[in-house]
Amino acid sequence: MIYCVEDDDGIRELVVYTLQNTGMDAKGFADGQALFAALKNEAPTLILLDIMLPGEDGIAILRRLRAQETTASVPVILLTAKNTEYDKVVGLDSGADDYVAKPFGMMELVARIRAVLRRTQAGEPGGVDDRPLAVGDICVDERAHSVFVGGQEVQLTLKEYQLLCLLMKNRGAVLTRDVLLENIWGYGSESETRTVDVHIRTLRHKLGPASACIETVRGVGYRMGGHA
Repeated sequence: MIYCVEDDDGIRELVVYTLQNTGMDAKGFADGQALFAALKNEAPTLILLDIMLPGEDGIAILRRLRAQETTASVPVILLTAKNTEYDKVVGLDSGADDYVAKPFGMMELVARIRAVLRRTQAGEPGGVDDRPLAVGDICVDERAHSVFVGGQEVQLTLKEYQLLCLLMKNRGAVLTRDVLLENIWGYGSESETRTVDVHIRTLRHKLGPASACIETVRGVGYRMGGHA
């Protein structure tokens, strides 16, 4: 079941109609109050969440979802007319798994939903190893889905976690933005490479001084450096 929280009746009804006609169960809600009422009865597999909502806005709703144990791991895609890097960073840093800027095509939205669901339902890219990943002060326990920097646990969003794991497993190799998009989001597009840059920025912020291990290869992509 996919929940769509959108105050514009036309957009909400079109999204729900499209999802239902592509084989997905979907329900629409006009605001956060209606969403949280529905969550008491049924947990969705994914939530589409508009940022600009009456009353409680989408970012505040997202933070509430991430703070509650029952919804902390539910994938969330933000739907937003705000397309500045700052708004994307705030959304991703609050726990969003992806974002789609308005106006968007319905088939693009369906593709993004399927990509997120593939990643969240299939687990992290590259499989899970019993041995922890370690580079410099960064240590990742894939079995526990935990990240530690200098012995202190760091909370990452799913996409940040997947990016970190992929970079650590390919330490020393330069991964292009297109490769990262394909492996983490399930699609590749030159127009969407900023998605990678925004996630890398929020990931570096959370890693603090250890973020120096993630090196930018100008004009190409990113590489995990540092020492094991």
